[in-house]
Amino acid sequence: MLSEYADSLYNGLTEQLQKSLDHLNSEFGAVRAGRANPRLLDKIMVDYYGTMTPLNQMANISAPDPRTIAVSLWDISMLKEVLKAIQTSDLGLNPSDDGKVIRLFVPAPTEERRIELVKMVRKFAEDTRVSMRNCRRECLDEFKKLKNDKKITEDELKLAENEVQKILNKFTDKVEQCLTTKEKEITEV
Repeated sequence: MLSEYADSLYNGLTEQLQKSLDHLNSEFGAVRAGRANPRLLDKIMVDYYGTMTPLNQMANISAPDPRTIAVSLWDISMLKEVLKAIQTSDLGLNPSDDGKVIRLFVPAPTEERRIELVKMVRKFAEDTRVSMRNCRRECLDEFKKLKNDKKITEDELKLAENEVQKILNKFTDKVEQCLTTKEKEITEV
């Protein structure tokens, strides 16, 4: 009797946990770890003829070497707007341009900055774990409703709780792996 309800709840939980993990990875991608990464510019919004537009939808962004990001605009007339958006962002990067391509030189972070970045990624990871635990709670609440409605037994509820915990543990292990990798990348000199 449990399987007819459980599969959809397990799949829904797995889907929500995967979304949380994907969000964590996108947050980690935007953290400047000393290497030039085009994803650093993902959150930059530019006033494109009155509409706030993501920079990555207006240009080709690449990292030609480990310390440089190159931004090749499709509409050169927006050069000044893009420069302004990059300068006013919280990235702390100073753009230079040759009239066609904007170059951002990514300096190696100081030891103090590395410590701040590690704290920041740990906070992202903890927020993700909290979000995942909330997903677990919601899923378990659904199983408890099924038990209260007499659609599953007490034993089936216990089995479901164990399975939900196994699924959560699998995803929290993935969060730990991502965190360890990102911390290593940040602290690498």
